[in-house]
This record gives sequence, C-alpha cells and structure tokens, in this order.
Amino acid sequence: MEITKQTTMGDMIEYDRGIAVVLMEAGMHCVGCPASIGESLEEACQVHGLDSDKVLKNIQDYLANK
Repeated sequence: MEITKQTTMGDMIEYDRGIAVVLMEAGMHCVGCPASIGESLEEACQVHGLDSDKVLKNIQDYLANK
C-alpha cells in the first residue's frame, strides 16, 4: 500500500498498526478517536498544527525500515 497525504487514518492503521506509534510520536494522540478514522493524513495534521510532509516522511521511513 502506498501511503500519501490523502490516505485516511483508518486505512493507514489497518494496513500497519505500527503507524499509530509514529503518529503519536509526532504529537497526534487522538489516533484511536472514531472521528479521526475518516480523516486524511493531511487533514489530521492540519487539525494538530503538524507538517504533513514531515509526518508522511516519518511514516515512509518507518515502513521502509521495519
């Protein structure tokens, strides 16, 4: 699966639960919130004031190194 900024939070976590740890380390502590499941990575980052490009790179690095 290719993870992009348009990938929903639910799809990412379903694909690999370890992504939840990456998101929490970035400051996104609502990963399990039902409202966040349908949000895209980009939308969730905007809500939390995070740089979606940086978070996406962290996710891609995690997937490449697991």
